[in-house]
Amino acid sequence: MSYSPTILARAEARLKQAQEAHRRQQAQQQAAIHQALPRTAEIDRRLRQTAPRILAASLRQGGNQEGALAALRRENLALQEEERALLTQSGYPADALEDTPLCPLCGDRGWKGAAMCSCLGDLCRQEQIAELSSLLDLGDQSFQTFRLDYYSDQVDPQYGRSPREAMALVLRVCRQYAEGFPQYPHRNLFLYGAPGLGKTFLSACIARTVAEKGRSVVYDTAANVFARFEEKKFLRYGEEARQAGEDTRRYLACDLLILDDLGSEFTSPFVQAALYQVVNTRLIDGKHTVISSNLDPEGIRQRYSAQVASRLQGEYLCLGFLGEDIRRLRRGR
Repeated sequence: MSYSPTILARAEARLKQAQEAHRRQQAQQQAAIHQALPRTAEIDRRLRQTAPRILAASLRQGGNQEGALAALRRENLALQEEERALLTQSGYPADALEDTPLCPLCGDRGWKGAAMCSCLGDLCRQEQIAELSSLLDLGDQSFQTFRLDYYSDQVDPQYGRSPREAMALVLRVCRQYAEGFPQYPHRNLFLYGAPGLGKTFLSACIARTVAEKGRSVVYDTAANVFARFEEKKFLRYGEEARQAGEDTRRYLACDLLILDDLGSEFTSPFVQAALYQVVNTRLIDGKHTVISSNLDPEGIRQRYSAQVASRLQGEYLCLGFLGEDIRRLRRGR
């Protein structure tokens, strides 16, 4: 999974803070035990001297070095056994004075070889959800709260079914896509329909569900995405240029990209090329993408290019949203 450097940095900072708090707690516990059981403090001082004593024995000229080392080992084991007995007799765990890592899986490194440990991964997931929440209203947006009763149950002669029936299918597919990610048979979804029919709502539901699975998710509007590609091309130096480069890499590399409101941006040859780059690169790399738009596939063909429309129709599961503007219906109720 490919978390952004910003999310990773925030997660690593939180992990470091948690580790420092863990070490402070251990130090406080050790100090309290030493005060309650002074003999343990004496034993710990003796044990800390073991390493230099072993070194001195190994460097000693003449004499029985092996015998001296064996004697030190026996003394060390005896002290450890005495300390464990003192602790357990006083109601403490036998390892209460040991310095243990916060995460025993990785020893507080955050990584196990090249793989991210779950201790860091959990924090990355939390930071990613927090970032998504700042862009989307994730407070009560979930598949469970999607209201099908806003859609008419009267059959639409043009489509041969009611908007409620059509949207029940859309809801089921979006939910299965998110909950089954990344194994759902279709890697990509194209959500299209008039404004106010729930495209952004279901996009947010997909984003949260996939992010909670520990996958890297990037949500952004088409206008913002293409603006970042333009800045990357034309800005050469400075923090803005660096950030634009980082953002465009995230758009192409994340596990799931949700490109919202395609068609609302000002369209230019550059935007057409950037859209093709995003769609085509992610298809080639086997990445998952969800695109929402007020334009249907034919509208995409007319506004952008036959190449983009062909890829959407051939490589995306196209889901049409039917019904009346839910925002207007809510105001009416």
